[in-house]
Amino acid sequence: MITLHAVHKLGSEAVKTAVLAFGARHPLNNAVRDAGPDWDQAEQHFTLLIETIIGAAPSQDSAAATVRRAENEAIHFLLSVRDLPNYRCPICVRRQAPAVSPRPTLETT
Repeated sequence: MITLHAVHKLGSEAVKTAVLAFGARHPLNNAVRDAGPDWDQAEQHFTLLIETIIGAAPSQDSAAATVRRAENEAIHFLLSVRDLPNYRCPICVRRQAPAVSPRPTLETT
């Protein structure tokens, strides 16, 4: 599976900008926004993003084709959100979301 570092290294200028923007959404110290990116966390979240896309993909292609398609989709995702001012990483948001209590059900007697 491709890494965020490899995407930055091999990508166009737009892709490099998108990778840097994704990294910036993972600060080393959440309390200090100027602390710089936590690249380990950004890398993990990029991998989880690819794995999530793989899990949603139809299984009619080979495993290698599915992974490559998911990697491309993840890169397109980075490109689509790079300039959004209040965008938050979907993995971070999912992990920070409070647990939702189940809906009450009607009891039958």
